[in-house]
Amino acid sequence: MSDDRDFLGKEPIGKLLLRLALPTVAAQIINMLYNIVDRIYIGHIPEEGAMALTGVGVCMPLIMIVSAFAAFIGYGGAPRASIFMGKGDKEAAEKTLGNCFVAQILISIVLTAALLLWNREFLMAFGASENTVQYGVDYMNIYALGTIFVEMTLGMNTFITAQGFAKTGMFSVLIGAVTNIVLDPVFIFGFDMGVKGAALATILSQALSCAWVLAFLFGKKTHLRIRKDCLALKKEIILPSMALGLSTFVMQSSESIISICFNSSLLKYGGDIAVGAMTILTSVMQFAMLPLQGLGQGAQPIISYNYGAQNVGRVKATFRLLLKCSLCYSIVFWALVMLFPQGFAAMFTTDAALLEFTRTALRIYMGCLFMFGIQIACQMTFTSLGNAKASIVVAVMRKFVLLLPLIYIMPHLFTGNQTMAVYMAEPVADFLAVTFTAVLFTFQFRKAMRQISGKDRKNEQLGG
Repeated sequence: MSDDRDFLGKEPIGKLLLRLALPTVAAQIINMLYNIVDRIYIGHIPEEGAMALTGVGVCMPLIMIVSAFAAFIGYGGAPRASIFMGKGDKEAAEKTLGNCFVAQILISIVLTAALLLWNREFLMAFGASENTVQYGVDYMNIYALGTIFVEMTLGMNTFITAQGFAKTGMFSVLIGAVTNIVLDPVFIFGFDMGVKGAALATILSQALSCAWVLAFLFGKKTHLRIRKDCLALKKEIILPSMALGLSTFVMQSSESIISICFNSSLLKYGGDIAVGAMTILTSVMQFAMLPLQGLGQGAQPIISYNYGAQNVGRVKATFRLLLKCSLCYSIVFWALVMLFPQGFAAMFTTDAALLEFTRTALRIYMGCLFMFGIQIACQMTFTSLGNAKASIVVAVMRKFVLLLPLIYIMPHLFTGNQTMAVYMAEPVADFLAVTFTAVLFTFQFRKAMRQISGKDRKNEQLGG
């Protein structure tokens, strides 16, 4: 292993996490702007903004699925590549990169076909009404054409940050986000394209980001390069990567399933206004979740590299710092939402009725957000350590075992306001999930540290 990666094992943890996490947090915030900016502009379209926002909001489950498939490959392959680098096995790291690159292309082809053929059917099943479905169809018909750009940008960019090139990873999404912010008002209002203009701006922006990412990974500055001799899919390479990425896939794709359940239940109890509010709630939740994931991504190369290098002290120190930073952010953001809910809602709509409704819903929906730094820090560390099973368990527990049933149970327990009871499912599930994750992590993390400590002692005995 060349010394150019040794900074992950030698630099002070605080300085290193700051260096890697600031760009990854910035990248997540910037990436969030793709859909957030679309919704802000769409919500302010004259006369039809509220309906258009609701229609495009119903597209979110499909957009989440596209992003989840990118994470399925990238969030599984990148930590394994980092671990291989920590062990000094560059060949295995590059084979992982090459296999994941090919897998993303194949997945993109299948997703594009499915979205073009069946988007209207999906949208109606996901909670669209006859009043709003056409807005969603108009958006998805264009968005589907850019699926491969989304997959390549989100999936392959993880391999850039996994090598410690956090600033380069940040620029990958910065290029697209700035382009999207500029093009959105031009296409939506200037060319009077409405939601179609928002979708076109998004895919053109993602295409630019995709070009940047691939130019870097095929270029000379990267330590791990996409090479022709590493592109043949090997089950011993791609399957462990997919297994490790499965937890993130479950976490993100389940957001899609949960969104469908929320929308259908809210449409039943509260109508289009409740579904429109849900679009705003999930948008605000992204302000909380994506920076937390960015922190985890910044810590991932440090934890994975030092885990591969069997450096127990640095792994523990990195996790402790990640947990502190994540908790501080989640508590501060929760306080802001509780104090200024209408300010967050006003970013997305000027409709008085929707504003008033969303203010109350937001406080309920994000009631336990202050705890969520624990959930994300533990879950990202599971992935960084290559612990696929535990990572999958905590993802499934929160979404499928807890939240999904609660969406349907809560309205029957709180019949006075069944619409708000649906929103209440989120904080109840969050409280139970964080408790479960913290207990599981305590045992699994100690076990992982004992294992590499034991290897250290064995190596010392053999060396002596």
